[in-house]
Amino acid sequence: MTRELTIKDAINEALHQEMAADDRIVLFGEDIAGGAGRDVSYPPAADAWGGPFGVTKGLLGRFGRERVIDTPIAETGFVGASIGAAVAGLRPVAEIMYVDFIGTSFDQLLNHAAKLRYVYGGKISVPLVIRTVTGAGFRAAAEHSQTLYSLYTHIPGLKVVAPSTPYDAKGLLIAAIRDPDPVIFMEHKRLYMQRGPVPEEPYEVPLGRARIARPGTDVTIVGVQKMVHTALAAAERLQAEGIDAEVIDPRSYSPLDTEAILSSVRRTGRLVVVDESHPRCSLATDIAALAASEAFFELKAPIRQVTAPHAPVPFSPVLEDAYIPSPDRVCDAVHDVMAERR
Repeated sequence: MTRELTIKDAINEALHQEMAADDRIVLFGEDIAGGAGRDVSYPPAADAWGGPFGVTKGLLGRFGRERVIDTPIAETGFVGASIGAAVAGLRPVAEIMYVDFIGTSFDQLLNHAAKLRYVYGGKISVPLVIRTVTGAGFRAAAEHSQTLYSLYTHIPGLKVVAPSTPYDAKGLLIAAIRDPDPVIFMEHKRLYMQRGPVPEEPYEVPLGRARIARPGTDVTIVGVQKMVHTALAAAERLQAEGIDAEVIDPRSYSPLDTEAILSSVRRTGRLVVVDESHPRCSLATDIAALAASEAFFELKAPIRQVTAPHAPVPFSPVLEDAYIPSPDRVCDAVHDVMAERR
């Protein structure tokens, strides 16, 4: 049966269903089991927060403190503990409040989680999920608003996924939890209340398979997570002008569905990539380079990238709104590639 859920509730349901099915799954995170420094016993008051965005609410009461574990504000420690637990046979899901804080545990992820299977010749695996929150537009300033997909996509051994719909949020998280390798699962804070159809039963959305969010024939627009919705808004405006845009949601950045992107670009001959992160060494540049190297002779115009500036996210609401790529900027980029000839 399918009903509508928010992305936040779809993630919560995925965690409920997977934890009920597999008692090896444990949660680590700040404020996921009481929070606010309270000496809480349950019931009735234990799920005080369910994490900073309420995503894990209800899990403590059902699965108890041995499986829903409040951690100190020490990402270095609990990410390291999660890696050790994964190697020892558990399947941890660790929540880092904001992706901006993930840097404190970068050594554990870069030099341990990502490499252990490789350096031990495939004799061990690290079935670990790191859930974290990305994105600007929340008035949370430069240290709580970044989109750092590209940092983790760059590292071999880590898988990186970022859902843009409730259906994908549930299916990708279930696939990530069941995967034998470490997965960075990125949730955009401005998409948590996005609603959409979600089946009640558990299901997987395969990692590494893109989604065609809107078919089209004139230009390919690849959107990165929340930018899928920006691209779709632009595509609706362009349709009124007689421009038929295809919108692709990669969903997974490592592995990346290169064939889906290249197939679309070869059909349309034009590419615009929309990415909320910085322009240097980003997903936008990676996807643009892919198309330039593998579909060069099918391109009818130069590739365009629509990104944030190479600057921290501003706290000023007016500047922050200008910082985030908009449908207007996407439409301008499409007009450029429609007018140009290579």
